[in-house]
Amino acid sequence: MFFIIILIYQVFKLGCKMTTIIKTTCRKFPRIKAVRAYISDNNASDDKGKDQGADCYDVDDKHWINGYPTPIANPMSGYDQYAATWKSWGINALGSLVVEVEATDGTTGVGISIGGEPGCYIVEHHLSRFIEGQDPRDVELMWDQMFRATWNYGRKGLSVQAISAVDLALWDLIGKIRQEPVYALLGGKTKQRLPVYCTTTRPDIAKELGFVGAKVSCPYGPSAGDEGFRKNVEFFKNWREKVGPDFPLMLDCYMALTVPYSIKLAKALETYGLKWIEEFLPPDNYTGYSDVRDSMRGSTVLLTTGEHEYSRYGFEQLISRGCVDILQPDITWLGGITEARRICAMASPYDIMVIPHISSVYSYHLQYAFQNCPIAEFINLSPKADTISPFFSGLFLDEPLPANGFIDLPDRPGFGVTLCRDTLRRPYQRTEEQSQEQADRNIKKAVVEKAHMPF
Repeated sequence: MFFIIILIYQVFKLGCKMTTIIKTTCRKFPRIKAVRAYISDNNASDDKGKDQGADCYDVDDKHWINGYPTPIANPMSGYDQYAATWKSWGINALGSLVVEVEATDGTTGVGISIGGEPGCYIVEHHLSRFIEGQDPRDVELMWDQMFRATWNYGRKGLSVQAISAVDLALWDLIGKIRQEPVYALLGGKTKQRLPVYCTTTRPDIAKELGFVGAKVSCPYGPSAGDEGFRKNVEFFKNWREKVGPDFPLMLDCYMALTVPYSIKLAKALETYGLKWIEEFLPPDNYTGYSDVRDSMRGSTVLLTTGEHEYSRYGFEQLISRGCVDILQPDITWLGGITEARRICAMASPYDIMVIPHISSVYSYHLQYAFQNCPIAEFINLSPKADTISPFFSGLFLDEPLPANGFIDLPDRPGFGVTLCRDTLRRPYQRTEEQSQEQADRNIKKAVVEKAHMPF
């Protein structure tokens, strides 16, 4: 027995000597080498039938979304000079903004928004200093620095749209480096398939194409008087009769109405099965949205807005005041994926649904990853709304399209789309040396040596 114990002990000692402690480290992640901002010179508004890119209003004059032949109410409807068409008051003045970030290993990511040359200037001459040289995974750091650095001239609108394009490019880059789709980076899929409704001027065709619902635009605003109101009701009633009683039908009012008009119209259309009434007031009128909500309690009509809201601070107002049933952030405008995922989390405990405004692949990946994003929007931008065409027309070679009421994403890394460079132009080109100088400042920034209480 004694010799058996000794033998076991010797074997144990030999095993300990032969065992090597294996130390593992994370693989080295490439840093960001350069940020580039482009516009697209393939302009559809020259009436030659070209592609509109990211600006869905940059279309031919005789396009349904320009208010032809059916008018569409908007904030400028009260001015006769600009009431006829949207392009007359310059809604398409800026155009597309395409941002590309390149890593030191040559991998690139792409983000798209509205902004044109002014947006390019902000990206190249301001935001790039917070990006070049950074680890692309540090999205929270870069987002916070970009947002804070633009407070003096930003907080909403163009500056946040530029931030959005950069942020989306970063998420695309991370996914490509890791060889994973963005929805996987966000936590994976919460649903097998994502249903889609269609914004259109032809709900009957949307139904035939398999969409689960349709949204039409309100033709007239308050300045059209009682006659305009009656025409609005008749317009919606006619579409209800054409698509039948069970097909969900929504109304987009594009910031064109007032509090009394919104309440009156929503109640009038409830009779005809209005699913929701959308963005009926100016985006900063939080009190007005709250007043409409109070007047509509007990109604079956849902209230929605958020397309022209920016960052968590604006959405916090809508949530805390109980303004709406559905939030509709545009992922390419509100701050990108980094900010959009916060909005989804903020809305969740209040059982507020998040149904993003268009945004194509940038919203699809977010919606697959969050349970409170039940349905996607697709806007039919064919001139007569009778065929399905890509939202980012001319900017991507392989943008996924809905079919049979669903949008299914391909198994590709990042956002899964390929940038078409044919029409891109970089108006504020910087040299590689300038990018390297900014990168070096971020790479070589001093490391904090002494700990202190940070507040």
